[in-house]
Amino acid sequence: MKRSELKEMPEYFDRYINLCDDVELSAALATSIDEIKNAPVDKWEALGDKVYAPGKWTVKDMLQHMLDTERIFCFRALSFARNEKQVLPGFEEDDYAIAADAGHRTLKDILEEMLALHKATKALYDSFTPAMLDKKGKSFKGEYSVAHIGFTIAGHQRWHFKVLEERYYPLL
Repeated sequence: MKRSELKEMPEYFDRYINLCDDVELSAALATSIDEIKNAPVDKWEALGDKVYAPGKWTVKDMLQHMLDTERIFCFRALSFARNEKQVLPGFEEDDYAIAADAGHRTLKDILEEMLALHKATKALYDSFTPAMLDKKGKSFKGEYSVAHIGFTIAGHQRWHFKVLEERYYPLL
């Protein structure tokens, strides 16, 4: 399924989905793997613990947030694909960021985990049938499909990479 074939763009998540190329979902997830492999790690290392404003996340915090969010989205996708009828809970991203304490980790370690997780996410999505991709469930901000979640995962990474480029790189 291509991004342009998605039905009824979900409120809030459309900001991430629309950042994806109009390609098959598997290709969008493969691109997110390539984007991590080609990430400007030297810039991220140089930024260290700098933030563009008080209370904002460091690069490590942001990358850890992407990991946590991807895992939550994968749980939602699997739940919806398996016909879960319960409304799944949201999560408080700032509380997760504090509890994750990403500052104790190395950037290399976080990036290795991101690659492993992205590959697992792509494998999960490659296992879904077209009918499973169309299945919907309810969670934070309403109802959306398994396919919407997949494109959200890929676009969420691009969203945060854009934040890094626009708000953090000028600090260098």
